[in-house]
Amino acid sequence: MDRVLFRFRHTMLPVKDLERSIEFYTRLLGMKVLRRRINQEKKRSVGYIGYGDEDHYPTLELVEDIGPDPPARMTPWQGHISIQVSDLYRLCEHLEKKGVKFIRPAGPNHPGRKDLVACIEDPDGYKVELNERFKSTTFDEMETL
Repeated sequence: MDRVLFRFRHTMLPVKDLERSIEFYTRLLGMKVLRRRINQEKKRSVGYIGYGDEDHYPTLELVEDIGPDPPARMTPWQGHISIQVSDLYRLCEHLEKKGVKFIRPAGPNHPGRKDLVACIEDPDGYKVELNERFKSTTFDEMETL
């Protein structure tokens, strides 16, 4: 596979209410809506969100079942997504004021390390890890929100 390139394109999350989820990720975590579509055949409404275009950045694909009998309860998911931020304590202070549910408050990832981590819950109960990594290069190399 030495001539084939790979990268993450998107992660799909089933959501109960697409508008509510898009609002959470765009208003509170700075993502942008990249595109939307309705799949009439599968009875699903789909939104793609992220921090940059899909050809260069990984995105979230949020999928809401809009069929006549949507599931009463979504299947539990045990994973999480991770978003790197430049100032974790500042972001967490803002999210707390907005009433976001914290699973883990901001603090060191492990005792004695400089990396910081916090975990929040999105409207569907998915875990979102927020992290600020100590690095030798500057965060300015990443796009700012």
